[in-house]
Amino acid sequence: MTFHSLKKHIKSNIEISNEDLALICSYFKPHSIKKKDFLLTQGNIYKYEGFVLEGCFRIFAIDEKGNENTLYFAAKDWWLMDIDSFMNQTPSNLNIQALENSKVLLIDRADKMRLYESLPIVEKLFRVMSQKALVAWQRRLIRNHCETAKERYLHFSNTYPSITSKLTDKQIASYLGISHEFLSKIKKQS
Repeated sequence: MTFHSLKKHIKSNIEISNEDLALICSYFKPHSIKKKDFLLTQGNIYKYEGFVLEGCFRIFAIDEKGNENTLYFAAKDWWLMDIDSFMNQTPSNLNIQALENSKVLLIDRADKMRLYESLPIVEKLFRVMSQKALVAWQRRLIRNHCETAKERYLHFSNTYPSITSKLTDKQIASYLGISHEFLSKIKKQS
C-alpha cells in the first residue's frame, strides 16, 4: 500500500483519527525518481515536501570552489525538504539527488497550506516533526564542534548502518566535513 509508511509515520508523532489520516494522505502524490536524477537543483524554488517510501537521497550544496557539502541523507521514512525555499518560495541553495531508484510521496505548498486550514491537527503534526528535526540538527552541530572526525564517523555509521551501506566514501566525507583521504585513514584505524 502506497500510504502505509506515511500513515505509520504520522501515527508515531500524533494521535489521529483514521478519517483525518486518510484526508492528509489524499494530498500527497506518489512520484518515482531514477538514480542520479534530481528533485531539486540549486537556484530553483523547491515546490514540494517529500516523504521517502523507497530509496535514498542526498541533500547537498555546492560552494563557489565546486566542493559538495552534504547536509543530510534521506532514506525510507525520512522527509525531503528545503524548508527555506519551500516556505518562502525563494531560490534554493540546495540540491536533492536520488542515490538509487526511489519512490516518494510529494505535497506541494498550496496543498500543505490547505491542509493547515482545513485540518488543525496538521499544524501539530508538523510542529512535532519540526521540533524533532531541530533537536537532531542541534545534536549534529554539537557533534561537529565537540567530537573528532573519527567519533563523528563512528556515530554516523553506527546510527545509520542502512544508509552508510548505500553511500560512497566521498559522500560520507562530504557529510562529515572532512576529505575523502582523511576518511580513508579513519576507516583503516577502525
